Amino acid sequence: MRQLAAYGIAVAIGLSAAGVYLFFMKHPTLQPQPALTSFADAVEHTLPSVVNIYSEEPNPALSDAIWNNPLLSNYSKNITPPEPTLSRLGSGVIIDEKGHILTNYHVVKSTELIRIMLSDGRETPAEIVGLDSEADLAVLKPKQDGLQPIPVSQSQPRVGDIVLAIGNPFGVGQAVTQGIISGLGRSNLGLATYENYIQTDVAINPGNSGGALINAKGELVGIVTAVFSTTGGYQGISFAIPAQSAMAIAQDLILYGRVIRGYLGVEMHELARHEADFFGLTDTNGLLITGVQPDSPGSKAGLEAGDVLLMINDMPMRTSQQARDFVSHNKPGDQIKLTVFRRGQTINLTATLQQRSGNDGE
Repeated sequence: MRQLAAYGIAVAIGLSAAGVYLFFMKHPTLQPQPALTSFADAVEHTLPSVVNIYSEEPNPALSDAIWNNPLLSNYSKNITPPEPTLSRLGSGVIIDEKGHILTNYHVVKSTELIRIMLSDGRETPAEIVGLDSEADLAVLKPKQDGLQPIPVSQSQPRVGDIVLAIGNPFGVGQAVTQGIISGLGRSNLGLATYENYIQTDVAINPGNSGGALINAKGELVGIVTAVFSTTGGYQGISFAIPAQSAMAIAQDLILYGRVIRGYLGVEMHELARHEADFFGLTDTNGLLITGVQPDSPGSKAGLEAGDVLLMINDMPMRTSQQARDFVSHNKPGDQIKLTVFRRGQTINLTATLQQRSGNDGE
């Protein structure tokens, strides 16, 4: 009996092993992967493409009338005026053979002097090529040749991917921190007009802004931008602009000095439950148009306040941020198909986009 029982157990184990083998053969992406114990190769390959940025801006305290008050001239020896400039730290990523550097807008805004330090310790001045405050991005051009551009990932990041941040936290020098992607498509954070962030748990500190978020292969996944914090310090939530979006904006900044975006000219918000009930819709998938700018592409296409925008180019619109991003990624002159719900009917309209200025809406 014991022999039969042992034989039965052996058969069961064999069948179980065969089942596991067949399962992984059918699902190769689920096969156990060898553990990666070091990211040194990826980091070593990427470090030369990440730079430290040091910039200076005028000190607004100097405009305070107290420092220029002639009544206090006799006390000038006892008054210490503020420094004429304020220093700012940040990081940047070399993105092409010409040496263009991509960083955050907030790293270099209002600056008078920009200095770049390469990973090998060389320093060089840099000038601003273009700024985009609406996406918090900027492109710089250093006075240095022979710089190494970073490889850019061509695959979409996934929640759970291991990522590394390379930057200059607190000005201590290049440093690497590691974590995973916690979420995708984060928006409505109040950081910029256009938001579509990668959320990670990578430790980010002042000086990291504009640095590289890379994958385990050493490829650029995003531009490190901000942390979510109630104390001013790292609390396990950080954000990066996706590399593909950032590179598209960088190309516009290099070519035109600004970003060319499409403009529809409407105001909208996510459809609330009571609004969906009012219009006789079964769900809240759509955007309620609350205003249409006169003589705008939306007005010329026939959009009206009270329309519910369901789709753009047959893609369902869930949030106003999604619609804003979709329109902005198109160029002036592009035509887009608008599917709207109006007075119990679904209709299709065609809008020809115009160029968006900084003060325009969607």
